[in-house]
Amino acid sequence: MSVDKLGDWRRTHYSSEITPELDGQKVVVFGWVQSLRNLGGIKFILLTDREGTVQVTVPLKEVKPEISEKIERLGKQYVVGVKGTVRASEKAQQGVEIIPEELKILNSARHPLALDPTGRVPADLDVRLNARILDLRRAENLAVFKINHHVIKAIREFLDGKGFIEVQTPKIIATATEGGASLFPVVYFDREAFLAQSPQLYKEQLTSVMEKVYEIAAYFRAEESRTVRHTAEFISVDIEQAFANGDDVMKTLEELTVYVVKHVMDKCGEELKLLNRQLQIPSVPFPRYTYDEVLELLKERDFHVSWGEDLPTPALRMLGDLNPHTYYFITDWPTEAKAFYIKPRDDKPEICEGFDFMYSWIELASGGTRIHDKNLLVERLRQQGLNPESFEHHLKVFDYGMPPHAGWGLGLGRLLMVLTGKENVRECILFPRDRDRLTP
Repeated sequence: MSVDKLGDWRRTHYSSEITPELDGQKVVVFGWVQSLRNLGGIKFILLTDREGTVQVTVPLKEVKPEISEKIERLGKQYVVGVKGTVRASEKAQQGVEIIPEELKILNSARHPLALDPTGRVPADLDVRLNARILDLRRAENLAVFKINHHVIKAIREFLDGKGFIEVQTPKIIATATEGGASLFPVVYFDREAFLAQSPQLYKEQLTSVMEKVYEIAAYFRAEESRTVRHTAEFISVDIEQAFANGDDVMKTLEELTVYVVKHVMDKCGEELKLLNRQLQIPSVPFPRYTYDEVLELLKERDFHVSWGEDLPTPALRMLGDLNPHTYYFITDWPTEAKAFYIKPRDDKPEICEGFDFMYSWIELASGGTRIHDKNLLVERLRQQGLNPESFEHHLKVFDYGMPPHAGWGLGLGRLLMVLTGKENVRECILFPRDRDRLTP
């Protein structure tokens, strides 16, 4: 099929900007054919772009013959440009339509389509992800990633305003950040290396120079579990702050969460409406439960977790039932349950200054006060069965003067789940990677 060239055509308006107030004006719009209707002497094209849809009305007796001919060739999801006149019309969707004077078919789409991008024909998540671009042409799915855009923007605005400096750390590393589990090995010239699990060690080191740093980047963990909240590649928002402890960075996380929720409510009203999602600004400070208090709450409901163990998913879901639609912290974890770099409490070393940040049953972030004493850090490495020699490049930085510091890492996809109401983190990642998925 022959197609038209773009030539000197350039968009004048997105679909959402075509309003009755433009009645009589000439416009150029581009997009994809969502639907076609033929009522005999008049045809309708519903054109969609990233901002929504607009109706193109084609009275066959009024338009040029070549437009009628081109419309006969159109199919759903064809890429088209329309140059025409805006006309206010109570009968049209959104009270406005475009009467075309010229129409360009810029590309075709092969039929049958892998799925129905309008969503009228349901498809399970795997089918949707296999045809992700078509899936994203559904307004509700695109809305998730418009919100994602504003969330990242808000995070940067907030952290910049708090004096944090954005950094970029290596994603190919020589040794594990948090031990040897869940690593993706890669061939690095003539030796083995690994994809980074987090920026943890680098951001700690950078506090001895920049004091307050943050990074928003992709990280990798070889997660074998097939759950609705785990993927092998994920975006993490990490901060690290010198001359601070876990309480300080928990407060920062509270303030950031409120700032992000306010920003999304302010900037993403249409997207939230599409998702049938109503947000509320959370009150600060968020509730805090110690690990021991959590175990007692679970015990009261006949769910027993041995002291020192991590909380299994059924326990987390029970906590979610007790804290629906609530942000909260779990603090004072057993030292052995947390990473080697989390500082044990001075008064009770079996408990550490680490925390988890939760919404309902979903862990959104974890963090805490870090160990800044080299001897203690070496001791903790050995306690967790790790060889300090493997961390020599990190440990030597402590000889240069390491300040007390604290930080956290926040899963962007999980935060987006909370904000959009999605139940699977894969719906909040453009092209998710997990144990079973490496394409598209």
